Amino acid sequence: MTDADLRRRALKVVPGGMYGHLNAALFAPGFPQFFERGEGCRQWDVDGREYIDFMCSWGPVVLGHRHPGVEAAAARQAALGDCLNGPGPIMVELAELLVDTVPSADWAMFSKNGTDATTQALMVARAATGRTKVLMAHGAYHGADPWCTPSLSGTTPNERADLVEFAYNSLESLEAAAATVEGDVAAIIVTPFKHDSFEDQELVEPAFARGARALADRLGAALVIDDVRAGFRVDLRGSWEPYGVRPDLTAWSKAMANGYPIAAVTGTDALRGPAQTLYSTGSFWFSAVAMAAAKATIEILRDTDGIGAMERAGTQLREGLYEQAKSHGFVVNQTGPVTIPWLSFDGDADLSTAMYWSDACLRHGVYLHPWHNWFMSAAHTEADVARALEGTDQAFAETRAHFA
Repeated sequence: MTDADLRRRALKVVPGGMYGHLNAALFAPGFPQFFERGEGCRQWDVDGREYIDFMCSWGPVVLGHRHPGVEAAAARQAALGDCLNGPGPIMVELAELLVDTVPSADWAMFSKNGTDATTQALMVARAATGRTKVLMAHGAYHGADPWCTPSLSGTTPNERADLVEFAYNSLESLEAAAATVEGDVAAIIVTPFKHDSFEDQELVEPAFARGARALADRLGAALVIDDVRAGFRVDLRGSWEPYGVRPDLTAWSKAMANGYPIAAVTGTDALRGPAQTLYSTGSFWFSAVAMAAAKATIEILRDTDGIGAMERAGTQLREGLYEQAKSHGFVVNQTGPVTIPWLSFDGDADLSTAMYWSDACLRHGVYLHPWHNWFMSAAHTEADVARALEGTDQAFAETRAHFA
């Protein structure tokens, strides 16, 4: 069955044939919609084409597809049971591991995806403070529930009424936003760096991170770090730990279980009581297999310096792309942490150059994205990156010829 066949069939039984952020209609023309399998840092689409994968399933795959240690842990738990009448012992073990790993974590609650976690974190903040307003950076992505989805279709204005926006990395803007709802701020929610789609990424200014912590303390509000995208790729302890800034609540998901569906909220002792008051649950939230996969993933990242491996591969990729772009006469911007990279072309306002280049990369066996950040995995070896750079170099040459 080909990709084209599956698209035709899907159109009859799925709205639009596909929906959400995995909809290939949003990307360059050559992007496949359906995939057959993954192994290490590679994926194969249903037409049999092989790619070195720099999207890692949009972030969840952090150790490489089908990592044997994670798969073995998941299989052992599956042999015992997965969706039971209550959680397995693995829930306690995973919570203990998170508390041991993350300095700001005194407890953990689990769910299934990043939207669950960010929503749950704000519920805890509101339960703790009795307040309603949330300060959020303009353009930031925190999930797909009505309060935060980028699309307004199917939502009501009331679902956004308690959000007050500020400009990322501007402490002045954050202070001004707080002043407009003085006395009613439940939380400041912020990503560890600015990773809005279609825009160059922006690392956090340490003064902004420290200022956000100080403002939350002054307001008596919760500082919530949305570490769904960056968690376990920047620092195992939490992405703002290197700045000496610890949140009250952290939302985790994506890379937590190497592709198995799970999310978590971790928090401080001061918020343990309010967290207990929530009714926040789901029939599949306590699936033991995903928890076993998460425990294995975090332990492997810790014991093998997985983040260090990603940093080395990401640095090799960034340096290689810079030299290639320069040699082909392109000015490019490479932004974000090297473990969560992105490349944009200077002056490419309509993304036509990025779309053409990413499509050309596909033709040469490299899967990356024209307007969303990429993801490294610990499975990307020096040889894999070198092979990928052969493909990107050819793509740069074809792009230069096309736009000459």
